[in-house]
Amino acid sequence: MLLSIEDPRAPKTEAETQAPRVQALGIDLGTTHSVVGYVLPDVTPKQVTLVPEDDGGFLHPSLVALLEGRPVVGKKARGLLGVMASVKRWMGKDNPPQALKTRSPIVYAADILRHLKTAAESHLGYAVDAAVITVPAYFDERARMATKQAGDIAGFQVLRLLAEPTAAALAYGLDQRDQGTFLVYDLGGGTFDVSLLRLTQGVFRVVGSGGHVDLGGDDLDDVLAKSFLYHTSYDAPLTPEDAARLKQEAKATRERLSHQDFADMTLWLPNRDLSHRFSRGDFEALAAPLIDQTLRLTEEVLTEAGVAVSALDGVLLVGGTTRTPMIEVALTQCFGALPLKGIDPDHSVAVGAAYQAHALTYGSDTLLVDVTPLSLGLETMGGIVEKIIPRNTLLPASKTQTFTTYQDGQTAMMIHVMQGERELVADCRSLATFTLTGIPPMLAGAAKIAVTFQMDVDGLLTVSAEELTTKIRQEILVKPSYGLSQEAMKQAIYESLEYAQQDMEARLLASARVSGQRVLQAAETLLLEHHTAPTPERQAVENAMQILKECLEHSDRTAIDEAREAMEASAAPWVARRMNQALGQALTGQSVDTFSS
Repeated sequence: MLLSIEDPRAPKTEAETQAPRVQALGIDLGTTHSVVGYVLPDVTPKQVTLVPEDDGGFLHPSLVALLEGRPVVGKKARGLLGVMASVKRWMGKDNPPQALKTRSPIVYAADILRHLKTAAESHLGYAVDAAVITVPAYFDERARMATKQAGDIAGFQVLRLLAEPTAAALAYGLDQRDQGTFLVYDLGGGTFDVSLLRLTQGVFRVVGSGGHVDLGGDDLDDVLAKSFLYHTSYDAPLTPEDAARLKQEAKATRERLSHQDFADMTLWLPNRDLSHRFSRGDFEALAAPLIDQTLRLTEEVLTEAGVAVSALDGVLLVGGTTRTPMIEVALTQCFGALPLKGIDPDHSVAVGAAYQAHALTYGSDTLLVDVTPLSLGLETMGGIVEKIIPRNTLLPASKTQTFTTYQDGQTAMMIHVMQGERELVADCRSLATFTLTGIPPMLAGAAKIAVTFQMDVDGLLTVSAEELTTKIRQEILVKPSYGLSQEAMKQAIYESLEYAQQDMEARLLASARVSGQRVLQAAETLLLEHHTAPTPERQAVENAMQILKECLEHSDRTAIDEAREAMEASAAPWVARRMNQALGQALTGQSVDTFSS
């Protein structure tokens, strides 16, 4: 697999203008920069062309400013008042900054995508309406949905939302190998992703992923800027414009220290000029806690997946921040081998997205498979979570499970969709609810409701419920009411392990109580239907009911189960008579021929 970065503005020959057209773009929608590329369909071997900004560079700043109500995107937005940056960090989240409350992150992201679409079409000379857009591996359902909506608003048919580390694997040509296990270390401007990929006979599988949605090169710049103010003894408030220039100077200084031992950082203010010389060692001491955090997250992914360092066939560096020399040194020390190189880390995600866009429109022998980061299920009686799609299930996935009614004559069922690793509803995250109505009134447990969870390759979830007798059906596309951060996902997994035994005990107790309540309700119905004088048989049932009621008020699961079994035994003769009566009524007036084959 070859990568060729060409000048897209070069004049086209007549043969080129008559060549098959590009059907889809690959887009890396980044926190600080975005990149767009495509694969020419008639070129062998496949080559990726990246679309430049106006100055010829391939990094389109993810900046948007409003000028007289019209969006200005990219480098042209720099220096304008009210410029919006890092909107990707707020995709799918509630309570964004004040500036994003009147104009949502989705709209700003759509502005960036529309800018990339226009730039690509200006070069190609024709419209391209389809795209593969990359997202961090740990974007939850709402963040993915928000990204897809931004693509829709920008005028794209979003063919796929592709995890950024997975896209990088394609860019590095890992699909050309027979098999292997690879770690993708992706440190961008605003996010950190780490993914563990396994390749087997042309199939990519994400076997583990982690990271941090609020950790990136911006944070390295921030610690450098704070150190600069400390060393220059400047503690007065900065205007928004001066703060923006300080951050730009910090980033430029960090980049210079990637290839030189010393760098002077200077900030000219209206009332004072500030200057300080940093050594590479100074910067590395400031950055060490942040880099150590990425290494801990990386080790957690390996540990959770059960993959030893010695089993890795390669480590890939993705994201412009990985040019920082200390990162390569730290990873080499951790994994005992130099990370793979050969592709500009700023471009690799877009290159992989372009390959995938080409594959989805022209075909490919390589299959990419992602996994769901947290388990998905629904609430059942007693506040128990029944998991339908377990964590790390390969995508796309479709799972169906059959449930039944709890009460006699029940004609509706609420479907409460949950996300998380714990056993009880109180410890998991609510995603959505809907109600299936029109269930035929039957005895408790007679109705059959098939609930299907369907998750597509983009991690978007559709939940449906169907009553199997009437075929009445309801479904919902899950749009969570709030975003879930990487830290929250990590915490959910940690707590599921820490409280595993406690959770299972709580689940078993809740299940015992549900079973006890069901038996108790059935017995109460029997007593109401049979208004007979006190008999030893009736007295035995009533005594057993009283014992069960008392046990249900306590937390002794064994006592509840024993009282329930005694209750069922005492009521068994009445239950048998009731079933025989119901069967007799159903057969009254029926001919034997009715049931013959």
